[in-house]
Amino acid sequence: MTGTGSVQETPHEIALLAGGSRAAVTVAVVALHLRGAVEAGAPGTLRAIEGEAGRALPALPEPGRFLDGSADPEGGQPAVVTGAVRASYLESAVYHCLHEPCEIRELVRHVDVRWALAEVRVGLAEAGLLRYPLLGPTRAARQRMRLLRKAHPPPESRLGSSYDDKLLAVALHGEPALRVLVPRFAFRAGLTDRVRITAKDQFRNSPRGSTYGGNGGYFTCGSGGGGGGGGD
Repeated sequence: MTGTGSVQETPHEIALLAGGSRAAVTVAVVALHLRGAVEAGAPGTLRAIEGEAGRALPALPEPGRFLDGSADPEGGQPAVVTGAVRASYLESAVYHCLHEPCEIRELVRHVDVRWALAEVRVGLAEAGLLRYPLLGPTRAARQRMRLLRKAHPPPESRLGSSYDDKLLAVALHGEPALRVLVPRFAFRAGLTDRVRITAKDQFRNSPRGSTYGGNGGYFTCGSGGGGGGGGD
């Protein structure tokens, strides 16, 4: 759970409700970046960084397994599958995919990431925030997003923003928050849209993008190594 005010959903869940799969994956990417586990690779790509932050993530289950609250092997009690647990598995899926540089659009389509996104949707559906069968946001979820955006407007500066504040801002506001909070990383990793080129910027490469961020880049999952990471 996020520790910002009375917010109860994780930023990953909020992003999925507010902007869909790509938005939720973007929050996972930013969370990993802020903890030193992900950096920008070659232009428009992301890559994992070996280290303690990555090793702390949960191991992904075998294919076909679900986070169903099965019995704890030590205590014999069913494990509680919370939104925070599901968010940690989404981050783990993202991290393990990025052992080879990958564009954000390829990352969203990766089989392990799709599994983890499905698990996040299960939790939201159980909470009455996604409706069956198409799993679109319910009226309550849409109202929740409106209230959260009103209570937490887009950031004007990254100064004084906590880890939780940054993730919540990215979840609620997408690209405008990315441009303020992690501008260099977001630009180099292809998370933000192409900007208008001026004389000052004429030699700068800028990845292509969509509404919630850029899709550009030269490598996809499994394509090989890339350049340096962002310094936000």
